[in-house]
Amino acid sequence: MFTGIITEIGEITRIAPAGDGWRLTVRAPGAVGDAVHGESIAVSGVCLTVVDSTSDTFDADVMKQTLDVSALAGIGVGSRVNIEKAMPVGARLGGHIVQGHVDGVGEVLEVRPGDKWQVLRIALPEALAPLVVDKGSISVDGTSLTVSAVSAPSAAGPAWFEVSLIPETLTATTLGARAVGDHVNLETDIIARHVERLLAFRAPAEGHSR
Repeated sequence: MFTGIITEIGEITRIAPAGDGWRLTVRAPGAVGDAVHGESIAVSGVCLTVVDSTSDTFDADVMKQTLDVSALAGIGVGSRVNIEKAMPVGARLGGHIVQGHVDGVGEVLEVRPGDKWQVLRIALPEALAPLVVDKGSISVDGTSLTVSAVSAPSAAGPAWFEVSLIPETLTATTLGARAVGDHVNLETDIIARHVERLLAFRAPAEGHSR
């Protein structure tokens, strides 16, 4: 379990084929200082398991299914990634509950610079649109953010949402370097996903009782 508070920007130093997936080597000195085999580390919002480590890198396997549903498929050696270690029990929940289970990939539609901040407008898959609400929480490349605007359900074109990035987020994560056309990992709020699932089961049951 994670909180979406990025602690370090890491770098992909090696990508090796591993069956139908990859084995990644990630340079992240802060994260591996006390990392142990089997520990979970979020890499740009994707929960990965440490299978080996050195004093400043760790290795993790990425299966094909993860590559199919996340933006990790587009990274290469030298790519910068957001790093977060799993939240210890009893720690403060600084962001929101993030599982590291990516729901889909978004595309940056617009970057609007402000005086000291930046607004990103991001397109998201239609299936995820009902799960994203104004002033709600969303994880973008593993970063816990507050939604500042959403497209209307009846709006033409792709569904989108906006997030406003403060200076700390711009410098402490990879989001400050995002440009139009970039792909990002999205994880919607877990509570919204549970509500959607419960309603999906409830609707047929109510229809049957009439």
